[in-house]
Amino acid sequence: MANGILIVAEQRDGAFRKVSFEIASAARKLADEAGEEVSAVVLGSGVEGIAGELGKYGVDKVYLADDPVFEKYTTEAYAAAVTKLVKEKDPAILLLAASVDGKDLSSRLVGSLATGMATDCTELKLEGGKLIATRPVYAGKAFAEMEITGSPQMASLRPNVFPVVENAKAGAVEKFDAGVDASALKTKVADVSKDTSGKVELTEATIIVSGGRGMKGPENYQIIEELANVLGAAVGASRAAVDAGWRPQTDQVGQTGKVVSPNLYIACGISGAIQHLAGMGSSKYIVAINKDDEAPIFAKADYGIVDDLFKVIPEITTEVKKIL
Repeated sequence: MANGILIVAEQRDGAFRKVSFEIASAARKLADEAGEEVSAVVLGSGVEGIAGELGKYGVDKVYLADDPVFEKYTTEAYAAAVTKLVKEKDPAILLLAASVDGKDLSSRLVGSLATGMATDCTELKLEGGKLIATRPVYAGKAFAEMEITGSPQMASLRPNVFPVVENAKAGAVEKFDAGVDASALKTKVADVSKDTSGKVELTEATIIVSGGRGMKGPENYQIIEELANVLGAAVGASRAAVDAGWRPQTDQVGQTGKVVSPNLYIACGISGAIQHLAGMGSSKYIVAINKDDEAPIFAKADYGIVDDLFKVIPEITTEVKKIL
């Protein structure tokens, strides 16, 4: 496997996102099997101080472009920088996160590098020096193994699926010239509207409590939010709840919303349409609360409670408070 593995590490506001450590750990595992090195590209402004942190998770070398032009993510600037580095270093494998930014960036890179990519992968392995990626297909009803014939072999990894494993390597930081001229860019970020609520981001949450049509109205989400606060969880919603205007679209979990993979997913009043299952089916443990014992969600759930959620959820909250 010539020239090793390169990962694109994501940072936000001067701190690496957890998915960056997940990708680094997955890359390290593959590299150890092949006897190769793992390198990472870090783009941002004022991020030189954090670049070396990736060494803790198995990265041998970090290529850093610290420039004001990368302060805010833009497809044009980031794609140009990564494309330049890939063409210079010629890695055999290029890994990114299947995050909002990662999905946007990877699609541009596939075009600029004239290669192929497996998206939203849940497993990676090497066979004969080739990357074999496993990803869900048909709304999560099946999994496909894919081999990319182009170079580099690209894959985006689903957040919260790959474990973070500490495996200290050098993490040597090397600055590189990205060759991006801010004045030549056709796009720029005019403004950023941030969520200042302090809520846990859905795609990175280890616990999610979601509500569906069975919540009966927006005012009843208070009991879900209380349970989420006790658990340190994020609050999600089904498409039916979002379409009804009960929750913002940013809370939507499913095929047309966010794909999540928490350790624990609690589905409250959600029937379990295939589109919703496609967005949370890879959760490690699923608990379903629904008064309809024939709801499809129970076929996917590890634990099911057939009862009135307005009685069950407050009782669970009370018991969790006692335990914690």
